[in-house]
Amino acid sequence: MITVSENHRHWPLVKLWLGPVPVIGMYKAEVVEVILSSAKHIDKSYMYTFLEPWLGLGLLTSTGNKWHRRRKMITPTFHFTILEDFLDVMNEQANILVKKLDKHVNGDAFDTTFYVTLCTLDIICETTMGKNISAQINDDSEYVRAVYRMADIVHERMKKLWLWPDFLFLLFKGWKPKRTLQILHNFTTSVIVERANEIKKNEECKSDDRDMPLCKRKRKAFLDLLLNVVDDEGNKLSHEDIREEVDTFMFEGHDTTAAGINWALYLLGSNPEVQRKLDDELDEVFGKSDRPATSEDLKKLKYLECVIKETLRLFPSVPMIARNFSENCEIEGYSLPKGCQTIIIPYALHRDPRYFPDPEEFKPERFFPENSLGRHPYAYVPFSAGPRNCIGKRFALMEEKVVLSRILRNFWVETKQKREELGLVGELILRPSNGIWITLKRRNTEEP
Repeated sequence: MITVSENHRHWPLVKLWLGPVPVIGMYKAEVVEVILSSAKHIDKSYMYTFLEPWLGLGLLTSTGNKWHRRRKMITPTFHFTILEDFLDVMNEQANILVKKLDKHVNGDAFDTTFYVTLCTLDIICETTMGKNISAQINDDSEYVRAVYRMADIVHERMKKLWLWPDFLFLLFKGWKPKRTLQILHNFTTSVIVERANEIKKNEECKSDDRDMPLCKRKRKAFLDLLLNVVDDEGNKLSHEDIREEVDTFMFEGHDTTAAGINWALYLLGSNPEVQRKLDDELDEVFGKSDRPATSEDLKKLKYLECVIKETLRLFPSVPMIARNFSENCEIEGYSLPKGCQTIIIPYALHRDPRYFPDPEEFKPERFFPENSLGRHPYAYVPFSAGPRNCIGKRFALMEEKVVLSRILRNFWVETKQKREELGLVGELILRPSNGIWITLKRRNTEEP
């Protein structure tokens, strides 16, 4: 995990070494703004090429004209009115999660990580592909195992510098990802073909009233939208293009959100006074009802949104944003040559005491509108910022609100785990090497 000492915090930049590779570390808002706000410095770092065998050249890994065209085509699919269609899936999967957690009420401390991750995997799979893989019920499915195996392979390659060259990676590890990639790509491709055929069948039966009963549609998924988007010239995405984006959504859309939910549970369990305020808000919005969360409910959960934002300040799901300079650049009097690698470190950026006094304290009130006035726009970038900001930000915040509100409407969370016991690991996702261990009590039946 890369951190920045107090002795170095006043420096605008710092040179770091990843083995033999020099990189420039950035952790001040004024410096970060130069890179993230630029329409030129959008090339991802060399390390992102490790994801290309799985994700191809989708939104996460592509650059230049391909990225601009793809981003323009896909952005409308994340409109908030479209995202509301996914609320039913989020509520259903959150209910399954709560039922699985119920067995731990009044029991010993347990690690929440796997439970929450399987829930977010089910949500992203059904909302992206329209396919219910029931990961929470069957966590031993071939596809679920392939997703985690591939993520582990990428993590391992990033950590071991001798595996960075392709020929060495293929020599020592090539046989492992080959079978895993085959499972992942075959699954995604089959779902795309199946969905495309369903859409074609629906279009045919719309023109034939006698076959209307055959036209029953499944829930809409991102995949349906991707099959129909066109660029300025009227060109559609090919099935390979769609597979790249579907795989990218699957990769980016479950682990990051699961991390945010798990960190929020840890922080709420460590700060009962914050949890009590959130309790009051949940009672105000939902009363004692057990109904699903609606889009109107989510708008009213202002304090929960602040809790999520403060969680992502302290524990940003993506601990590093790596870019490659596409041209020479001067920052704070330093000349940085074309081809230079840079790493933006949100974990350190979010702890700048100029913008976040008492930076290690968990204070959701920091994100009340009146307390956010005048804060540098690049002092807080959990979803990156600028042209290459995270396209799924609204989706992620909606999902976290639904899942957390459902958990906290049922349980009171406690933890005795100290920060120093977490064992932070900053890879593709910021995760605790020792897990997040909590205990649960039944809410509204026992006084916390």
